[in-house]
Amino acid sequence: MIGHIESYDKDIQTGVIKYEGKFFEFYIDAWTSEQPPKAGDDVDFLAEDDVVTEVGLLGAYVKDIRPVKFRILAGILSFLLGWLGVSRFYLGFYSIGIAQIVFTTITMMAGFGVGLGVVWGFMEGFLLFTGHMHKDGKGRPLK
Repeated sequence: MIGHIESYDKDIQTGVIKYEGKFFEFYIDAWTSEQPPKAGDDVDFLAEDDVVTEVGLLGAYVKDIRPVKFRILAGILSFLLGWLGVSRFYLGFYSIGIAQIVFTTITMMAGFGVGLGVVWGFMEGFLLFTGHMHKDGKGRPLK
Protein backbone atom coordinates (compact mmCIF):
# COMPACT_ATOMS: atom_id res chain seq x y z
CA MET A 1 0.00 0.00 0.00
CA ILE A 2 1.15 3.55 -0.59
CA GLY A 3 0.63 5.96 2.30
CA HIS A 4 1.87 9.20 3.79
CA ILE A 5 3.77 9.64 7.05
CA GLU A 6 1.63 11.97 9.16
CA SER A 7 4.04 12.10 12.10
CA TYR A 8 7.26 10.54 13.34
CA ASP A 9 8.81 10.81 16.80
CA LYS A 10 12.59 10.25 16.80
CA ASP A 11 12.70 9.81 20.58
CA ILE A 12 10.34 6.86 20.78
CA GLN A 13 11.01 5.78 17.17
CA THR A 14 7.39 5.42 16.15
CA GLY A 15 5.31 7.06 13.48
CA VAL A 16 1.86 7.19 11.96
CA ILE A 17 1.03 6.44 8.33
CA LYS A 18 -2.21 7.64 6.76
CA TYR A 19 -3.76 5.51 4.02
CA GLU A 20 -7.27 6.06 2.63
CA GLY A 21 -8.48 7.76 5.79
CA LYS A 22 -7.08 5.07 8.10
CA PHE A 23 -4.06 5.45 10.36
CA PHE A 24 -1.36 2.83 10.88
CA GLU A 25 1.32 3.02 13.57
CA PHE A 26 4.81 1.82 12.66
CA TYR A 27 8.00 1.23 14.59
CA ILE A 28 11.53 1.85 13.39
CA ASP A 29 12.08 -1.93 13.32
CA ALA A 30 9.81 -2.11 10.25
CA TRP A 31 11.70 0.68 8.44
CA THR A 32 13.62 -0.57 5.37
CA SER A 33 15.14 2.59 3.83
CA GLU A 34 18.58 4.02 4.56
CA GLN A 35 17.28 7.55 5.10
CA PRO A 36 15.41 8.06 8.38
CA PRO A 37 11.63 8.56 8.25
CA LYS A 38 10.15 12.03 8.56
CA ALA A 39 6.69 13.53 8.49
CA GLY A 40 5.55 14.29 4.97
CA ASP A 41 7.30 11.34 3.29
CA ASP A 42 5.32 9.10 0.96
CA VAL A 43 5.91 5.44 1.76
CA ASP A 44 5.18 1.96 0.51
CA PHE A 45 4.14 -0.30 3.38
CA LEU A 46 2.69 -3.68 4.25
CA ALA A 47 0.25 -4.16 7.11
CA GLU A 48 -1.31 -7.22 8.70
CA ASP A 49 -4.25 -6.71 11.06
CA ASP A 50 -3.57 -2.94 11.21
CA VAL A 51 0.06 -3.57 12.22
CA VAL A 52 2.76 -2.32 9.85
CA THR A 53 5.23 -5.10 9.13
CA GLU A 54 7.38 -3.34 6.55
CA VAL A 55 7.67 0.29 5.48
CA GLY A 56 10.05 2.19 3.20
CA LEU A 57 10.33 5.34 1.14
CA LEU A 58 8.92 5.46 -2.36
CA GLY A 59 11.57 5.41 -5.09
CA ALA A 60 11.46 9.15 -5.81
CA TYR A 61 12.64 9.95 -2.28
CA VAL A 62 15.62 7.62 -2.43
CA LYS A 63 17.27 9.57 -5.27
CA ASP A 64 19.41 12.64 -4.63
CA ILE A 65 17.47 15.73 -3.65
CA ARG A 66 17.44 18.25 -6.48
CA PRO A 67 17.17 22.01 -6.01
CA VAL A 68 13.85 23.57 -6.93
CA LYS A 69 13.92 27.16 -5.61
CA PHE A 70 16.26 29.94 -6.77
CA ARG A 71 18.57 31.59 -4.21
CA ILE A 72 18.88 34.82 -6.27
CA LEU A 73 15.09 35.19 -6.58
CA ALA A 74 14.68 34.58 -2.85
CA GLY A 75 17.34 37.25 -2.16
CA ILE A 76 15.64 39.80 -4.41
CA LEU A 77 12.26 39.07 -2.82
CA SER A 78 13.85 39.46 0.60
CA PHE A 79 15.36 42.86 -0.22
CA LEU A 80 12.17 44.17 -1.84
CA LEU A 81 9.40 42.52 0.21
CA GLY A 82 11.21 40.90 3.12
CA TRP A 83 9.24 42.96 5.61
CA LEU A 84 6.16 41.01 4.44
CA GLY A 85 7.93 37.66 4.65
CA VAL A 86 7.50 37.05 0.91
CA SER A 87 10.91 35.37 0.54
CA ARG A 88 10.11 33.02 3.42
CA PHE A 89 6.78 32.10 1.85
CA TYR A 90 8.59 31.48 -1.47
CA LEU A 91 11.10 29.19 0.26
CA GLY A 92 8.39 27.29 2.14
CA PHE A 93 9.03 28.65 5.67
CA TYR A 94 5.42 29.70 6.24
CA SER A 95 5.52 30.16 10.00
CA ILE A 96 8.56 32.44 9.77
CA GLY A 97 6.83 34.43 7.01
CA ILE A 98 3.82 34.95 9.25
CA ALA A 99 6.15 35.93 12.11
CA GLN A 100 7.73 38.57 9.87
CA ILE A 101 4.33 40.06 9.04
CA VAL A 102 3.38 40.14 12.72
CA PHE A 103 6.75 41.62 13.72
CA THR A 104 6.51 44.34 11.05
CA THR A 105 2.94 45.19 12.07
CA ILE A 106 3.84 45.44 15.75
CA THR A 107 6.88 47.64 15.11
CA MET A 108 4.84 49.87 12.79
CA MET A 109 2.17 50.27 15.47
CA ALA A 110 4.89 51.09 17.99
CA GLY A 111 5.91 54.07 15.87
CA PHE A 112 8.99 52.79 14.04
CA GLY A 113 7.76 53.99 10.64
CA VAL A 114 7.90 51.14 8.13
CA GLY A 115 8.82 48.81 10.94
CA LEU A 116 11.90 46.92 11.92
CA GLY A 117 10.73 44.10 9.66
CA VAL A 118 12.52 45.93 6.84
CA VAL A 119 15.82 45.34 8.63
CA TRP A 120 14.93 41.65 8.98
CA GLY A 121 14.29 41.46 5.21
CA PHE A 122 17.62 43.12 4.36
CA MET A 123 19.50 40.79 6.70
CA GLU A 124 17.87 37.75 5.08
CA GLY A 125 18.68 39.06 1.62
CA PHE A 126 22.31 39.47 2.63
CA LEU A 127 22.40 35.93 4.06
CA LEU A 128 20.86 34.52 0.89
CA PHE A 129 23.30 36.33 -1.42
CA THR A 130 26.32 35.29 0.65
CA GLY A 131 25.22 31.64 0.71
CA HIS A 132 24.56 31.40 4.45
CA MET A 133 20.94 30.47 3.79
CA HIS A 134 21.13 27.60 1.36
CA LYS A 135 18.07 25.35 1.85
CA ASP A 136 14.33 25.68 1.29
CA GLY A 137 11.57 24.67 3.69
CA LYS A 138 11.79 21.01 2.64
CA GLY A 139 15.56 20.83 3.14
CA ARG A 140 16.40 20.93 -0.56
CA PRO A 141 19.43 22.99 -1.63
CA LEU A 142 18.78 26.26 -3.45
CA LYS A 143 19.78 26.75 -7.10
